[in-house]
Amino acid sequence: MHLVQILLPVYGKGGTLLHDTYGALRDELVARFGGLTAFTQSPAEGLWNPSGGEPERDEIIMIEVMVSVIDRPWWTSFRSRLESLLGQESIVIRTWPMEQL
Repeated sequence: MHLVQILLPVYGKGGTLLHDTYGALRDELVARFGGLTAFTQSPAEGLWNPSGGEPERDEIIMIEVMVSVIDRPWWTSFRSRLESLLGQESIVIRTWPMEQL
């Protein structure tokens, strides 16, 4: 079993709140994987420094799904679609092996 975590920005380019976009995303993931957990109430702060200057900041939420097999081509395509839809250079999707107790 694997836990897949999707880190998504709260705001898009220009400060637009992306909350309305996530309804369709949640519906798609629930239909495909049978459920999800969304950590949306307390956004985390993301920091990165691509140019060595002042760090860039973002508020992020995390959505998790559990899968038995990782379909890498589907996840790659999904990430690319999210980056385009949300106007982001990069969306982080990561996976962790897990054991349900």
